[in-house]
Amino acid sequence: MAQENIKLDIDYVRSQFPAFKDPISKDWSFFENAGGSYVPKNVIDRLTEFMTSTKVQPYAEYPMSKIAGDNMDKATELFAKMINAKNNEILIGGSTSVNLYVLSNALKDILSPGDEVIVTNQDHEANISPWRRLGDYGAKIIEWKFNLNDHELKISELEKLINSKTKILAVTHCSNIVGSVNNLKQICDIAHQYNVIVIGDGVSYAPHGFPNVKDLDVDFYTFSLYKTYGPHLALLYGKEEILKNLPNQNHEFLQGQYPYTINPGGPNHEELASLIGIYEYFDNLYFHHFNNTKISILEKISKINNLISEHEQEIANPILNYLDSRKDLNLIGKNKITDKNRAPTISFYSNKKSSREISNNLHKYKIATRNDNFYAWRCLNHLGIDTDDGVVRLSMTHYNNKQDTENVLSALEKI
Repeated sequence: MAQENIKLDIDYVRSQFPAFKDPISKDWSFFENAGGSYVPKNVIDRLTEFMTSTKVQPYAEYPMSKIAGDNMDKATELFAKMINAKNNEILIGGSTSVNLYVLSNALKDILSPGDEVIVTNQDHEANISPWRRLGDYGAKIIEWKFNLNDHELKISELEKLINSKTKILAVTHCSNIVGSVNNLKQICDIAHQYNVIVIGDGVSYAPHGFPNVKDLDVDFYTFSLYKTYGPHLALLYGKEEILKNLPNQNHEFLQGQYPYTINPGGPNHEELASLIGIYEYFDNLYFHHFNNTKISILEKISKINNLISEHEQEIANPILNYLDSRKDLNLIGKNKITDKNRAPTISFYSNKKSSREISNNLHKYKIATRNDNFYAWRCLNHLGIDTDDGVVRLSMTHYNNKQDTENVLSALEKI
């Protein structure tokens, strides 16, 4: 219907998510998206269809089984195209934490005593603890600390740490506390000069625009599908040339059948099939805004990513500006989104009140949020913040609207 250079049709977007009409949730402004997003009707319909018609063991030749297997394969194929990967380069597991734990167990064999593994203190624990455990196998763990003045990971610091002994670098694409988008492509360029394997955590990045993994040139990349409008699953991408040489972590008869070799137990069948609904939602979003039908899935995603980024910047910047202007509140990270240099994941704490008190008061004004360390306790430790009380996090995504922004600003002012 629409032409180029238009804004995201937020009314259309919200019409695709049943939560905005549900009696329990419809009157709330939802600011807990970094913990898990709402799902569009397409996903719910696909899940219901699978459970109703094809809840059988897949990949047999009778109709229900064949359809089940075909839909599971279709979901994998579509997501591969959405992030510019090959079908045999992605796997769907139970969570990012599980996927990275299994991956670290597979990669431990590349290490010799004295080899170095770099982790940050800005990451979610899912992309820290699996790699720190490699210290049990003789690896030396090096911590890339973020700068306390601006809360950023400095490339200049990485260049001091990385060397010929470095074998693995685990780094977040976007911090779930600081919100900054790190230059993962530049980080990979530096690391690959030393033949270092880079594991990028996109859990807080992907909800705001699916990545092009080949453009990033990252070796492994992961994100949580339940934070990108789907069920509680996670995706792990790995370069084929590395995957095919990893030791099998699965059943013995699957030896050599990557990526199944690092997905013990396999995917949840019905939830994997429901991922088709995420693609369908983004496809509908594309055709609601653009007319060009002769375009690849990756190009569609790129255009939708741009619409989403512009909208999120518009609704998040007033909150960032307000928090930054308050002397009694401490904003973590950049005070403005410019050209997608941070996500609309906004963390702050008060000089006068506990984060729990602020969060509980926000609930009185129907602002759905929480206080926590959000599994980034090392980040909060570095900032000198009580990890039990944590920070208040206001995390938005593209279905949030200007009314949500006005609601939270009004509530904060009253509190």
